[in-house]
Amino acid sequence: MTKIGVMVCGHGSRSQKAVDEFAQVAEGLKKHFPDWPVDYGYLEFANPVIRDGLDNLRNAGCDQILAVPGMLFAAMHAKNDIPTVLNSYAAKHGVEVKYGRELGLDPKMIAAAADRIEEAVAKANADHGALPLHETCLVVIGRGASDPDANANVSKVARLLQEGMGFGWAEVGYSGVTFPLVEPCLDHVAKLGYKRVIVFPYFLFAGVLIDRIYGFTDEASAKYADIDFIKAGYLNDHPKVIETFAERVLEQTGNTPVPNCGICAYREQVLIIEGEGHHHIKPEQRDDHPALADVPPPTCVLCKYRVRVLGFEAELGAVQESHHHHVEGQGANAPGATVDTCGLCDDFCTGACRLDMGHDHDHGHTHSHSHDHHHDHDHDHAHPEYPQADHPHGPESVRKRLKD
Repeated sequence: MTKIGVMVCGHGSRSQKAVDEFAQVAEGLKKHFPDWPVDYGYLEFANPVIRDGLDNLRNAGCDQILAVPGMLFAAMHAKNDIPTVLNSYAAKHGVEVKYGRELGLDPKMIAAAADRIEEAVAKANADHGALPLHETCLVVIGRGASDPDANANVSKVARLLQEGMGFGWAEVGYSGVTFPLVEPCLDHVAKLGYKRVIVFPYFLFAGVLIDRIYGFTDEASAKYADIDFIKAGYLNDHPKVIETFAERVLEQTGNTPVPNCGICAYREQVLIIEGEGHHHIKPEQRDDHPALADVPPPTCVLCKYRVRVLGFEAELGAVQESHHHHVEGQGANAPGATVDTCGLCDDFCTGACRLDMGHDHDHGHTHSHSHDHHHDHDHDHAHPEYPQADHPHGPESVRKRLKD
């Protein structure tokens, strides 16, 4: 008889608070699956790493593991890094590891976001006096990625919230990689004439990026004293978030599981198996897959690795491989872990340290390099430069801040 386990795969953070909050979400998921063991792990920075959680489930006798990415939208981490870790583990240990889709655009997630915004609005009305939502601007801040599909989803979330709740205006900003970043976004919003601005981080957990968003919000509040800049809470362990995670697990048990990036039929996979080197699995070596049907599934339609997406043509067919071994499990020892040890920032992490690091894994630094990974193998591939890396309202706005 098959014993099923549930695995929640987090990104990881240099913030212990974020790590603790993620653990609470994994704990909250257990009540939805009382008969299945539930574990979790992180891709980078924090411990336990994903392999540790998988080990716990395997040692508990699970021979089928239903894994889900602990992420709002599918960008590089969900499309490359987590699938590679899971597929490599499955190949090494002979255990079946399935991979569900990201939380994505879901009515439950919109409801959770609305609750957090309503809490901020109620507090603002109590502290500063009542103001109609028609006279209030909503700013939704997403993480920001080198994937246009993930970035576009943040804009859709903002529109659903604006239209559903009745805000007078809505703007979208991002904490890193793309544009507009938080500071230029808030500078723009200040010109719109609204007396109150609700800044809502569409994030799951705390961490350096939340600190960055709130830090820039405090600066905007001081710079534009005639505007009330109100900081809304992030999603955290809202019950609707937990319900969505549970749904993503159960989707994998149906007769037609939703195709996702873990079993992408369009891309070569590079599995990194300890003690066995690297295994390259080309698309033609895998079995038939729904993604190869005449009409691609909705989860694949805008994937920049499957089809030429405007501005991202160079990434068509890029291999699926994780690039996070260098910071796996490092925690507070990772580069840029604390503002106290940084000579570029004072009160919060602005992302300045990421500008010239030569890597971009959705952490707010530009991605314009070629490398061979130094993994004793040769992929003969390069990571294309993010097409808008020089946009004045993207990471270059941080460089301008340093000069000023």
